[in-house]
Amino acid sequence: MIQFEKFQLDNGLKVLVHQDTSTPMAVVNVLYNVGAKDEDPAKTGFAHLFEHLMFGGSVNIPVYDEPLQRAGGENNAYTTNDLTNYYCQIPAENIETAFWLESDRMLSLAFSKKSLEVQRKVVCEEFKEHYINKPYGDTWHKMRSLAYTQHPYRWMTIGASLAHVEDATMEDVKDFFFKFYRPNNAILVVTGNVQTEQVKQLAQKWFGPIPAGTAYERNLPKEPVQEKSRSMDVRADVPLDMLMMTWHMGGRFDEGYHATDLITEVLGGGASARLYEQLIKVKQIFSSIDCYHFGTVDPGLLVIEGKLVKGISMTVAEKAVLEEVEKIKNDILDAKEVQKVINKTESVICFEDMSIMNRAHSLAYYELLGDADLMNKELSLYQQVTPTMIQATAQKIFQDNNRNTLYYYSKS
Repeated sequence: MIQFEKFQLDNGLKVLVHQDTSTPMAVVNVLYNVGAKDEDPAKTGFAHLFEHLMFGGSVNIPVYDEPLQRAGGENNAYTTNDLTNYYCQIPAENIETAFWLESDRMLSLAFSKKSLEVQRKVVCEEFKEHYINKPYGDTWHKMRSLAYTQHPYRWMTIGASLAHVEDATMEDVKDFFFKFYRPNNAILVVTGNVQTEQVKQLAQKWFGPIPAGTAYERNLPKEPVQEKSRSMDVRADVPLDMLMMTWHMGGRFDEGYHATDLITEVLGGGASARLYEQLIKVKQIFSSIDCYHFGTVDPGLLVIEGKLVKGISMTVAEKAVLEEVEKIKNDILDAKEVQKVINKTESVICFEDMSIMNRAHSLAYYELLGDADLMNKELSLYQQVTPTMIQATAQKIFQDNNRNTLYYYSKS
């Protein structure tokens, strides 16, 4: 049970405090309720670009890392389709340094031409390195555009096109910042060796004077129900043929979400999982195979992807995967197999909650979902999943008209 206290500033900033006196450290985590899904379809990649820009310094602090490192701290950030998260870990006695740094870049990012050009170049190089020049790098660009027709999950966090970041103007960047990076669109979580009263004073001192922005009303297009299967052939200079299939699944609030998560564990959770056991060890059709999902807030995708053993045809590989999928649909799983994946999930959750960094991330994320206390209820939701629920969820998801398939062929 993770204990925390919560309050809100007049400008709308939500603040959560979790005390842990067993550590000399503290974590200051600022989650902004903006992800790639909130971008203009003609100007994608901005949430990720901002992850870089936010480290380019603010008006009062030209180099973000320098004062933090002097205070014994370290920091990082990540962007997803649903959110952007900035965090730093620092000795608790120096926590005010983190408040100063985080509040200053929320208040007054340095919108210099130089900073924009430097970070634009970094992001463009990242795009080329990971998504254009890397083998299989364009896989998810292609799959997202195949699986989604309306919802903004149809582009990746890096952006739909390199040109969008290349063409970003200073005005575009400023508009995006003042729309989303406001206290009323943020959640501040402080964990570690801290007192709630101390955090209240620091939050009021450093974040209190920042003006609230216009409330952002998210109104995204819903993805229509897929009515027939879709597929795409790709030929590229890669070492092995690859097969990728996705099926639409429920989002974070869907009643079948936890059962779906366990299905991915049954099929793809390591060397004892069904796909590995049957298709790598027994039938030797794939050299690697995995089943997973992204845990997206809105309805997402369940994924099975694998690289074929040389000489195996795509038809044989596809048939073998679908046979395993049919087994989950047609046969009720043994209670022991279900309990095994529940136990594994429980150990992952417990292990994650051991560090004050992960607790800060989790509290911020569950507060974004609507209530940080959901973090304490998550495990019981997994424990309630039965073999019958897993079968019913599999039957709902693994329908042929709900499937998207990418046949990725090696040229050699």
